[in-house]
Amino acid sequence: MVRAEIKNQRTSVKKMQLIAKLVRGKNVPIVLSQLQFMQQKSAKIMLKVLKSAVANAENNLGLDSDDMHISVIQVNKGPTLKRWRARAKGRSARILKRSVHLVVELSEKVGE
Repeated sequence: MVRAEIKNQRTSVKKMQLIAKLVRGKNVPIVLSQLQFMQQKSAKIMLKVLKSAVANAENNLGLDSDDMHISVIQVNKGPTLKRWRARAKGRSARILKRSVHLVVELSEKVGE
């Protein structure tokens, strides 16, 4: 099992979860090609982490990326930056700048 993670990435959990649901449990070559052509910022972030996990597998353990699939993908809530914006009549409105922690684990296909 090979693991790569990114922490405190500036995007929301909901946006990252949409991409995570699409790629969970699929083969690595298919997922790499899917993420490469997606327009979302979250897809670009996930592609970066997935490429890192593949590089870890190839360089550290000598595994082939064509024989791997995504076994675990976790999207966890990170710290939230709280900011203020001026509104009418001297009031203020809260702005929440959310972040996520993303964990991708790859494993080899079994039984093929």
